[in-house]
Amino acid sequence: MKIQNVTFYFGILATAASITFVLFADFLPTLAGSYADQRFLLVAITGIVSIGALYLIVTRSQKFRHSLSLMLPTSVLALSFPVLALPYAQQSYVFVEPGMYAFYFFAMISGAAALVFSGSGDRYARVVTVLASAACFLYGAMSVTVYLFAVQDRFFNLDNLIPWGFVNIRYWSHVATWLMPILPLAILVGPFGKFRLWRVIVATGAGLWWWIILLSTSRGTILGLLFGTLLVVLLFGRYSLPWLKLFLFYLVIGVLVWLLLSVLIPSLLAGQVELRSVSTDSAGRMPLFVEAWSMSLKELPFGMGPQSWLTHDLLTEGYAQSKKFGHPHNMYLMWAAEYGWVLLAVLAGLVVQVIRSFWRRRGELILHGNTDGTIILAGFTASVSAALFHAGVSAVFIAPGSMLVGLVVLTGFCALIETGKSVPQVRTTDVSGLPARRFFARFSALVLAFLWAVWLGQVAGYYTDMRQDEAHYQEEVGGATLPRFWFHGNFPRAAAPSDISD
Repeated sequence: MKIQNVTFYFGILATAASITFVLFADFLPTLAGSYADQRFLLVAITGIVSIGALYLIVTRSQKFRHSLSLMLPTSVLALSFPVLALPYAQQSYVFVEPGMYAFYFFAMISGAAALVFSGSGDRYARVVTVLASAACFLYGAMSVTVYLFAVQDRFFNLDNLIPWGFVNIRYWSHVATWLMPILPLAILVGPFGKFRLWRVIVATGAGLWWWIILLSTSRGTILGLLFGTLLVVLLFGRYSLPWLKLFLFYLVIGVLVWLLLSVLIPSLLAGQVELRSVSTDSAGRMPLFVEAWSMSLKELPFGMGPQSWLTHDLLTEGYAQSKKFGHPHNMYLMWAAEYGWVLLAVLAGLVVQVIRSFWRRRGELILHGNTDGTIILAGFTASVSAALFHAGVSAVFIAPGSMLVGLVVLTGFCALIETGKSVPQVRTTDVSGLPARRFFARFSALVLAFLWAVWLGQVAGYYTDMRQDEAHYQEEVGGATLPRFWFHGNFPRAAAPSDISD
C-alpha cells in the first residue's frame, strides 16, 4: 500500500475511533469508565501519531527540513510544557499534564505535516466532515428516542436527560463547538453532497444538535459559534456565503425543532413549559478568573507549577468563599497560572505563524478561484476560532472528549492552511541509501517512543493512585467531584483536615 494511503487511512481510523468513543461511550464496553477510557485513548492516539508521523516525515519527505521547519513553532510550544514543569520535578505526577499537552500539540502538527507532504490534507478534511455528520445524525436520532421515553413518562425536565452520554453538559457543548461549523461542509464539499438522502441526514442531524444546544442553553457554545461565524464572514466576505447560508439554515431547523419538542409538545401534554434558564452573569466564573490571574502574577513570568490550581494556598477571598472547580474555566489563565506567561508568549508566537499561513492559503485559494477549497477552509476556520473562544470560558483543552475531537479538527485545519505551500512530495522509497537520514529517523522515533512510554507509565501510576484516593475522598473528605485529568480530578490537592488526620 502506498504511503499516501497509509497516512490517510490511519488518520481516518483515528478520527472514527475518537468520535465513536466520545459520542457513543454508553454503548461501548468500558475498562475504567468512559472519562478515563477517553483519556487513555487520547494518550494512545497522540503517542502513535507523534512517533509514526515523525518517522514518516524524516524517511519519506523529499524535503524533510521544510516539514520540520513547518513543525518548529508548535514543537516549541509542546516542549515548553515539560520544560516549564522542571522546577517542580520533585512533586508527584508533575509531568502527567505537561506530557499530555506536549504530545497533544506535537501530534497535531506532525499529523498535519504528514498529511501535507503525502498530499492527503484536503481529502482528510472532507472525509472528517462526513464522519462527523453521520455521527451527529446518529446521536441526534438517539436523543429523540430518549425524548420520547421521557415524554411518555411525563418527565419534562429534559435538560436532565439530554444531552446524554457525558458526565457534564459542558463536555458535550465542547464537542458541539468543534463539530457544528463543519457540518455544512459535508454537503458543500463532501463526496455525497449531491444525494438528497444525505442532505436530509446532515440537515436532520445538525438541526437536532442545534435543538440540544438551545435545550441545554450552552452559552459557551453559542457565543463561540457566534464569534467563529462573524470572524469567517469578516475574513472571507462573500466567499463564505455558501457556508453561511447552510449554517444558518441548520440553525433555523434547530429553532423549529426546539419550538416543537421543547415548547409546543410539553405545553400540550403538561400544560406548562419547563425551560432551562439562561444565566446573564458569569455563572460563578469571575472568582475563578481572579484567582487564576493572581496565581499567574505570583511567580511572574513563570507559573506556580502543573496542577497547582488544585494544591496551592488560596490567594483571593472571593475564590475561598465560592464553589470550587478542578480548573478556572479559562484555559489561557490556567496555563498562565500553572506554567507562566512565558508559555502564553510562546503560544502567541504560534498564533502569529498560523495567521500568516492562513492568510497566504486564503489568498491562494481566492486567486485561483478554488471555491471548494475556500469553503472548506472557511468551515474549519469557524470551528477552530469558535473552540478557541470557548476555551476562554471553559475546559475545552482538559476534557478528554473535547481534546479527542479537537485533535481531529485542529489537524485538519493545520493541514489545510499548509497545503499548497511549495509542498514537498512523498518519496516512493525509504532512505536506505541515506545513512544519516536513516539514523536520524530511527533515533528520533526511538527517543520519542521512550518518552511516550515513560509518560504512559506515569499516567498509569497516576490513575492507580487516583482510584485508591477516590474512596477516601468520597468517604472521609466528602468533597464534590471535580473533573480534570481524571473524573476524580481533585487529586493531588491541598491537604484538608481529614487528610491530615489520616
